Amino acid sequence: MNIADMAKKLGVTQNVSKVDKLKEGDKAPDFSLKNQDGKTFSLKEYKGKKVVLYFYPKDDTPGCTAESCNLRDNYSSLKQKGYEVIGVSVDNEKSHKKFANKFDLPFNLLADTEKDMVEKYGVWGEKTLFGRKYMGIIRTTFIIDENGKIEKILKDVETANHTEQILG
Repeated sequence: MNIADMAKKLGVTQNVSKVDKLKEGDKAPDFSLKNQDGKTFSLKEYKGKKVVLYFYPKDDTPGCTAESCNLRDNYSSLKQKGYEVIGVSVDNEKSHKKFANKFDLPFNLLADTEKDMVEKYGVWGEKTLFGRKYMGIIRTTFIIDENGKIEKILKDVETANHTEQILG
């Protein structure tokens, strides 16, 4: 049973209607956030490169760890195909540093503690866990082309097979 099936079985749902804010072909919203090392990154710095921009709910949780480790394990393949990988959550830099170090993640994890970027990308929304509603990140990945346009949006992320979804 994969993570998505387990989540459904446990009663975890998410309202994905907000994710429709951006469409494939749209210009990707710029951002300027600090990574796990305190260095500021913006989308402009990646002009001329393809970007895998993945939004995940929380550092060091089962689904987010599976997703990040899948990207880590396939990082060289993604790089060979010209992709830069960037993870984003609302966790802070210290949390990202601990998560990146624990799992030897070779890519940037951006800290959107003010929730500006998750709002711009439409991935902050209502979720349900055991019948309790709360706000959180709706796990979503944006593939951005060399010109800063959204090439592909993955809404039904399979955490353990994420790279296959990206390259497929």
